[in-house]
Amino acid sequence: MSTKKAIVIGAGVAGLATAIRLAVNGFQVQVYEQNSYPGGKLSYFERNGYIFDAGPSLFTQPQNIEELFVLANEPIQDYFQYQKVPIACKYFFENGKVVTAYGDAQAFDEEVHQQLGEPKGAVQQYLQEANTAYNNIGNVFLNYSLHKRSTLRKANIRKAIAATKAAYLLQSMHRYNSKAFKSKEAVQIFNRFATYNGSNPYKAPAMLTMIPHLEHNEGTFYPKGGMISITYALYNLAVKKGVQFAFNTPVQSIITSNRKAVGVVVEGANHMADVIVSNVDVYFTYKNLIGDAVKAQKILKQERSSSAFIFYWGMNKQFPELQLHNIFFGKQYQQEFASIFQHKKLYNDPTVYVNITSKLEPGIQAPEGKENWFVMVNVPANVGQPWNELQKQCRKLVIDKLNRILHTDIESCIEVEEVLTPPMIEARTGSYMGSLYGTSSNSKVAAFVRHANFTNAINGLYFVGGSVHPGGGIPLCLKSAKIASEIIADDYKKQHLHS
Repeated sequence: MSTKKAIVIGAGVAGLATAIRLAVNGFQVQVYEQNSYPGGKLSYFERNGYIFDAGPSLFTQPQNIEELFVLANEPIQDYFQYQKVPIACKYFFENGKVVTAYGDAQAFDEEVHQQLGEPKGAVQQYLQEANTAYNNIGNVFLNYSLHKRSTLRKANIRKAIAATKAAYLLQSMHRYNSKAFKSKEAVQIFNRFATYNGSNPYKAPAMLTMIPHLEHNEGTFYPKGGMISITYALYNLAVKKGVQFAFNTPVQSIITSNRKAVGVVVEGANHMADVIVSNVDVYFTYKNLIGDAVKAQKILKQERSSSAFIFYWGMNKQFPELQLHNIFFGKQYQQEFASIFQHKKLYNDPTVYVNITSKLEPGIQAPEGKENWFVMVNVPANVGQPWNELQKQCRKLVIDKLNRILHTDIESCIEVEEVLTPPMIEARTGSYMGSLYGTSSNSKVAAFVRHANFTNAINGLYFVGGSVHPGGGIPLCLKSAKIASEIIADDYKKQHLHS
């Protein structure tokens, strides 16, 4: 029986993946979660026969999940099934143009040529460059710690540097995209990928142009049963590997002794362990669990990512013109991002994202002949805006836009409605200011100043999840679990060589 003990604080996706990796590595693992359910943002709810994924709605890079089942020596098909989706997204513009973004790069290229007049091959060339960037630079940035010397040995740094074009660092994503495409619409489509980590394409570095690689070169997928099935698969795998879970059990503080994390306080009692992993927002980890207000303040110097209004609508009819993922663009994209990040205001013509899982599982995700709409608008992080008032404004703006573009009366179709606001996101998921992806990537150095997966100030304390390296979103949260687990294994080895 193992005597190595690990405590994981928070059962979000990164916490679950870390627990699995540590259990496979011979640790006895205890997870404490303040909510009554696992998954963090990746949760769901049901209303009147409509099933809604509450949080993330896009599934890419299934290999991050497959890898956990291989490590655990468990057959993934017993826990989790998914399919590739032929259409990554459907884009609607106010000028009446519609672009179907096929998962197949050649078909997507042809569509952009036909609908937007881009030269043939423009999209394919762009995606080829995204592929090169992702497989060389992305491989180092996303799979290794940027804060460890050992990365220089393990990762192919030379290859990454060779693939790093000056444009990736010196130009904004928008500037890069404006050179790659001539139509306003194509530029807007590729600028949108900055929102995948809550950033502003007019400020974020062109390095982020590697993001479309995931959707169009590797593919977009749909997990059977909706996104919540990812949470269930990881949770069930963790339980199978002997991980213990305590729900409705918030950790009050992390116990340190001689600059080492040695345990946690839960319900007034001390629980000791060799390793502590926090899947709590790094700001709250320092402020509330360690009581280091100075370090917490330092983290606040980095700009937070955007937040969101999400409307969950049960629609009493089907819309054959829509796909699994749909975007209804605002006219003035640059002003929209300025409003979110500079003015911290709801923009008066927001871009609207609509996700409909009943497209792929009709009659299961929604009652027969009806649809479950997850409707999301990017808004600023919470700095005390009048959210109740803004929610009403936002709802009206969304309905007006959808009515205009789809030539319909949306409101009469809504028979079930729930809403998620930035303060609710903060309260339920512990994301500081309700920011969906921790810090933004709105500067050239954002990737380097994001908090590491460990701290030199406190040995035995590690960090995973969207608020630390390599960033927010499901694929990156799963990668943070891998990076932290590898650092823990290295550190543990070193300690025991020296003891």
